[in-house]
Amino acid sequence: MSNDGNNSAVTRCPWCLSDSVSLKYHDEEWGTPVRDSRRLFESLVLDGAQAGLSWITILKRREGYRIAFDDFDPEKVAVYGDRDVARLMADSRIIRNKRKILSAIENARAYCAMPVPLSDWLWGFVDNAPIINYFKTLQEIPATTELSEKISRELKRMGFSFVGPTIVYAFMQAVGMVNDHLVGCFRHSGLKES
Repeated sequence: MSNDGNNSAVTRCPWCLSDSVSLKYHDEEWGTPVRDSRRLFESLVLDGAQAGLSWITILKRREGYRIAFDDFDPEKVAVYGDRDVARLMADSRIIRNKRKILSAIENARAYCAMPVPLSDWLWGFVDNAPIINYFKTLQEIPATTELSEKISRELKRMGFSFVGPTIVYAFMQAVGMVNDHLVGCFRHSGLKES
C-alpha cells in the first residue's frame, strides 16, 4: 500500500515505491499501450540503454536523451555520423557508452528501413491488444517469454541491436504490449478496462 497524496490508500506495484520519479512513471506511463511508432522507437532505445543499469538511472536522464537524440526522430538519428557520436560521447545528460550510442544510430537506420510502421509491426505480435497477465507477486513476473524471444530474433534480423529477449520483455511491459501490473495494483484493472 502507498498513499497517492490525496489521503486515500492506493495499492501499487512495489518496484515503484522507492522514489517519486518511479512512482510518477508507474502511475502515468508504465504499461499504458503506446501506438506511436516514434515513441516506441524511443522506448526501445532507452530500454537498450538500460542494459546493465537500473531503470531509474535511464528514467532520470530521459529528457537529456530526448535533447541529445533530436527527440528520437529516427530519420535524424539515422544520419548521425562520427561528429554526432563524439558529441554524444561528451554529453553528460546520457549514458556515455559508445556501443549503446552506436546501437541507437543502427536502430534508427533499421527503423527507417522497415517496410511497415514499427507500431503496426510490433502490435501485430499481440493481435493489436495487450496481453493481460494476472501476477500476484513480482517474483512471478518472467524476465523473458517465448514471445519476447521471437520479437528479439526478428528485430536482430532486421538490424536492430541491444534488443535481447530480456530487454524486449521490459520494453513490452513499458509500452503496454503486456499488462504486468500486479493484480492488486490500481493500474492493473484500470488498464484492463481502457
